[in-house]
Amino acid sequence: MSFHVVEQATARLNRSELAVPGSQSKLFEKAAKSAADVVFLDLEDAVAPDDKEQARKNIIQAIGDIDWGNKQLSVRINGLDTHYMYRDVVDVVENCSDRLDLIMIPKVGTAADVYALDMLVTQIETAKARKKRLGFELIIETALGMQNIHEIASASKRNESLHFGVADYAASTKARTTSIGGANPDYAVLTDALGDGSRATHWGDMWHYAISRMVVAARANGLRPVDGPYGNFSDAEGFRAQALRAAVLGCEGKWAIHPSQIALANEVMSPSPADVARAVRIIAAMKEAEAQGRGAVSLDGRLIDYASIRQAEVLVKKAEMIAAH
Repeated sequence: MSFHVVEQATARLNRSELAVPGSQSKLFEKAAKSAADVVFLDLEDAVAPDDKEQARKNIIQAIGDIDWGNKQLSVRINGLDTHYMYRDVVDVVENCSDRLDLIMIPKVGTAADVYALDMLVTQIETAKARKKRLGFELIIETALGMQNIHEIASASKRNESLHFGVADYAASTKARTTSIGGANPDYAVLTDALGDGSRATHWGDMWHYAISRMVVAARANGLRPVDGPYGNFSDAEGFRAQALRAAVLGCEGKWAIHPSQIALANEVMSPSPADVARAVRIIAAMKEAEAQGRGAVSLDGRLIDYASIRQAEVLVKKAEMIAAH
């Protein structure tokens, strides 16, 4: 390991993150009773310009009035390039109860964006003597944000998670797609001619690089990487496939833009009982090997060593958080 020790952000269960428009107050109670780990009340894209002021009032009231149980509660503010942002932050942080956990910042482009929000939130918390220190969720959804992602990830001690905003990222990079996440038939590899003269087509994941880079930036700075929305909420199989790819790459959560996606995200982002059982066996086998002065041992025909322990401990810790939840 490097001499530099990565400080981990506040540990929170973040398998599913449900988006709820701040203008749709009738949905708040349903969100609070859902199985989502995190709920973010939205002031940005899901709220029309004429409804933003009322949406703020709805959210401020709901944070204090609704029983959110053991969920993590976040508010997505408008972007720093809009005239709505400062009122979002000032009104919400000055007036909401201490039940709020996080602020979600969209379209983060530079580390200075995060610094500016940190300064503003810190001043409000100090002036209002707020008891809870709010954390930041950062959405990477522009080419500028992806270019500066490593500086962004380390820009504030409030940072807790990085999220991949696929739709705005596609628009920013001028990608040839109108879908929100998922596969694209044009992003494929055509094989050479097979024995019968035919050629097979293998679809690829056009978001692989972006998500991989986000995961590296997040983990290198102790943050949680979270995959963003999958637009076709009627396509459960497509959602599950996208979530699985993100999980394999290291994401520990995915957005749910519809309640039907919550259970899918929770399932995919949870270690299976079989994986947890094997992880427990790996830890036990390595402890036994260590007692015998060995640094590696064979288990089920495979070599395991201290790196295997670290992998296993991650799974077991995640399982313990889910059980406690």
